[in-house]
Amino acid sequence: MLSIGSLVLGVDDMERAARFWTRALGYEPRDGAVDATFTVLVPAAEGAGAQLALMPSETAPDRYPRLHLDLYAADAAEQAAEVERLLAIGAERVDWDRYPEDPDFVVLADPEGNRFCVIDTSHG
Repeated sequence: MLSIGSLVLGVDDMERAARFWTRALGYEPRDGAVDATFTVLVPAAEGAGAQLALMPSETAPDRYPRLHLDLYAADAAEQAAEVERLLAIGAERVDWDRYPEDPDFVVLADPEGNRFCVIDTSHG
């Protein structure tokens, strides 16, 4: 049976993307260094979590991506704190016109423009 080995994000600037995602997730490059052609980030100190791979891309990020990352926060307070932390390390708020009436998520973009969500998992 197959399993997912890595989630892969297309990036323009490998160093910038690796710097953001290692700080955002507490990950580190699997091979100890960032490679310009393909870099796999893994949880530091054998922590839990999926691998995140970065590869150069010649296409712009989609405004409404069909696939994106959801980052989980335990509650609304943690969600707000994490959103602020991510903004401080280079994420940007996305003017998202598809929010439901009472959203449990906040849409952000990494420095490469890839959209991702920060989810309040306690939200009803």
